[in-house]
Amino acid sequence: MATEALVSFAVERLGDKLIQEAKFLKGVSRQADRLHRDLRAIQCFLEEADKKQEEDSRVRNWVSDIREAVYNAEDIIDMFILNAQSLRRNFFLKCGFKKLINRYKVGKKIEALQLGLLDISNRREALGIKNIGEGRSRSAENQMLQGLRRSSPHAEEHVVVGLEKEADGLVNQLIGGDLRRRVISLVGMGGIGKTTLAKKVYNHRQVVECFPDCRAWAYVSPDCRPRDVYMQIIKQLVCTSTKDQQVLEMVEKLQEHELGDFLHEHLKEKRYLIVLDDVWSCRDWNCLAKVSSNDPDCLGNVLPDGGNGSRLLLTTRDKDVALHADARSTPQEMQLLSKQKSWNLFCGKAFLDHVDADRYPRDLVQLGREMVDKCNGLPLAIVVLGGLLSRDMSHTEWRKVHDNINAYLAKEGSQTGIMTVLNLSYIDLPSYLKSCFLHLSLFPEDYVISTRKLFLLWIAEGFVLSAEQADQQSMKVTAEVYLNELINRNLIQVVRMSVNARVVECRVHDLMRELAIRKAKEQNFFRTHDIEDPLSSSTSHEICRISQLDFIGKCFKVLRVLDLEGVKVESLPSIVGTLIHLRYLGLRHTGLKLLPLSIGNLRSLQTLDVNNLKQVPNVIWKIQNMRYLYMEGQKYDIPLKIDTLENLQVLSGITFKQWIQNNSSKLTCLGKLKLEGRYELVEGVEFWKSIAKLRVLKSLYLKASEESSFPSLAMDSCLYLSKLDIKGHMQKLSESFRFPPNLSQLTLDSCRLDCDPMPILEKLPKLFTLRLRAESYLGTEMHVSANGFPQLKVLQLFELSKVIKLNIENGAIPWLMQLHCQFSTRISGVDKLSNLVEVKIVIDSMIPSFSPFARFLSTYRSRKYHLYWDHSWTTNRNGQKEFWTRRRKGLTSVQNSAVAVEMIGPIFSRWDSTQEKGS
Repeated sequence: MATEALVSFAVERLGDKLIQEAKFLKGVSRQADRLHRDLRAIQCFLEEADKKQEEDSRVRNWVSDIREAVYNAEDIIDMFILNAQSLRRNFFLKCGFKKLINRYKVGKKIEALQLGLLDISNRREALGIKNIGEGRSRSAENQMLQGLRRSSPHAEEHVVVGLEKEADGLVNQLIGGDLRRRVISLVGMGGIGKTTLAKKVYNHRQVVECFPDCRAWAYVSPDCRPRDVYMQIIKQLVCTSTKDQQVLEMVEKLQEHELGDFLHEHLKEKRYLIVLDDVWSCRDWNCLAKVSSNDPDCLGNVLPDGGNGSRLLLTTRDKDVALHADARSTPQEMQLLSKQKSWNLFCGKAFLDHVDADRYPRDLVQLGREMVDKCNGLPLAIVVLGGLLSRDMSHTEWRKVHDNINAYLAKEGSQTGIMTVLNLSYIDLPSYLKSCFLHLSLFPEDYVISTRKLFLLWIAEGFVLSAEQADQQSMKVTAEVYLNELINRNLIQVVRMSVNARVVECRVHDLMRELAIRKAKEQNFFRTHDIEDPLSSSTSHEICRISQLDFIGKCFKVLRVLDLEGVKVESLPSIVGTLIHLRYLGLRHTGLKLLPLSIGNLRSLQTLDVNNLKQVPNVIWKIQNMRYLYMEGQKYDIPLKIDTLENLQVLSGITFKQWIQNNSSKLTCLGKLKLEGRYELVEGVEFWKSIAKLRVLKSLYLKASEESSFPSLAMDSCLYLSKLDIKGHMQKLSESFRFPPNLSQLTLDSCRLDCDPMPILEKLPKLFTLRLRAESYLGTEMHVSANGFPQLKVLQLFELSKVIKLNIENGAIPWLMQLHCQFSTRISGVDKLSNLVEVKIVIDSMIPSFSPFARFLSTYRSRKYHLYWDHSWTTNRNGQKEFWTRRRKGLTSVQNSAVAVEMIGPIFSRWDSTQEKGS
């Protein structure tokens, strides 16, 4: 579980505090150091205990005692530092006496805690769990679970919904393509239907005909045992009849490596198909294929490549496993079912005669649809729900399940229940990811999580540890690695990605969130407190009153995170300034207009996230530990000192006038800067000099007020600046503008340029992404000349209401991959963009030409187009229709690329005529 990670983090934090807070710990440092060593001793064997507590209740209780001791140790040290700091400012004799009493009390608490740790150690021995790593390799419970989950290709599902397209694609990959041995992988979260799809394909007529004599299915499981897997394969390929009994007896006597050699010899001349169901890690794959960890390109010594079209089909929850097994094949990522497909699957299970659901009572159908929606497209949940409800078709039973659906889904089927299946993904997590996963339980159901915020919360909570604690930037990078690993393990779903393929927003499936909540409660990871307002008969959940914040300030003295985002806050009391251990303070969208001056006392604060204040108090300069400062939307432009914040990495929302009053050369760590307000209040030359002093600045966002404008740009000395966003009026874009030499991303918004910007922008040698938005150009035509934009891969043209034509000459934008544009913009030259893989067209469904265009697309897609491109219709946040078309994966050859762009070209040429007719 997460205990080993929690103890590791706590031990690291205690060690840091012994160094950083030595001046406060004077008098108890020896006891604190001893406590630190005791916890380190426990840490040495706790990881193994973490694994065993799933199987042994004695270990689970013992680990729980350790966890409570760790929490107590942190609280004791934190409270002592808090009291020591409050007494440090006072030098009277009485205060000195209080310090002695404080040290004495803390010393006694540490001694009591050490006795508790000794008792925990003694009880471990008395309980017979001294050598936790020894004994049974698998509990009877775990063995039962493995047996129940063991898959067989012959137990094919009779009700399979929504997998026809995926099955056809897999069949084509198995029987076609090149002759090298390929590993084709199905990737997805637990219960999404990987094994069901694999069975369907394994038994497909064309696959059986292609591999008539050499097909095998092996279940791997989390407890990967290569010998067991080899024997499963050998029994299906070699020992297929009673006359092979002597061979089987001989084979069973072989050692694991001998079995691998035997299997290799049997397969090396054959065209084979082997399904490896439920592969959990890259290490498991290496063990099964006998791949050398020193040679990642090695095919292995068990599953040979005879150059005859052999195939391996893997199912796994971890995308990294798929990429590790075959880096040249694109994993097929399983998607959750749509609402209609979910309902069809449910009907096939709940209404056993498979008749139309409309023939059943409307009240059951209504309850059924609501329950299916709660499954969020997860096939296993839908199948379990349908099977449960099929036993009793009464309204009373369906209502009872409807009102307690999560509890029923969790317990249904015991060992094969949904939570049991999903829990395997949690058990398989490395310790450093378990706390991050449990933290997701704190977000509301269906909540879209900002990854920027998530990273900062993980860092503030202490879940992210880097080799060098002072290197906060590397911690943010590490947090992003953690997130991507959770995504690859299918525990988190991606909602939105940036143009450079980084996750911007994510969410957690409802059942995964339920699992996180259950585990978090088991681990005592969080507790819920109802804070009632004594002055009000009823407490509003939308308004946080001063009395409630006073309660938090008085009762949670060692609080690290206070996140009130989206909660209406009347005002922030000064007692918040006493929370000296606070690292994250989130006040965005709270309606606050002022912050108390006491906020300057938050010496541990790393992140302050607030917006739309009347003014920011000029005490921020005191918070030396500040790393991330967000304060967009200030109403009054009053002086604000920030040049003492030498650790500051992100500064967002400071005004141009406030900025120029600070010495920017002192901000040696600033990598991201957003400035807003009236640009004309600063002198241009001095301003650009102040920006040039930022030696590590990578991202700059300039937002001028409506009455302001940017007369020129002089950023050629900003060598590290790679991302530039400009929002506001620009007088003109001319050859005199000096862009950063290493600029890779440029966004222009509301610039109201009269002249075509392309002749200037196309000369930027390293530009990777260009976004022109919201009236950034007021002309009607744009032109990209031959050899223009030599490195551009992403071009987005949105809300350019007057632009009706973009002409791309032959040889221009040779590497363009993504083209996003408005329906009203006609584009010529698309058929020459051989690397184009994605097109998005934003359409206002109210314009006259929308319907003819939609009809044309529906007829055109019935031709060869669908062989090269996938498509979809979506609706954006503004209610506009979006037509997406993406090139199918695997069409990477030069010939296929040329044919593909030829197929997309007529859409734009027909689009021209459609435009003309519509107008």
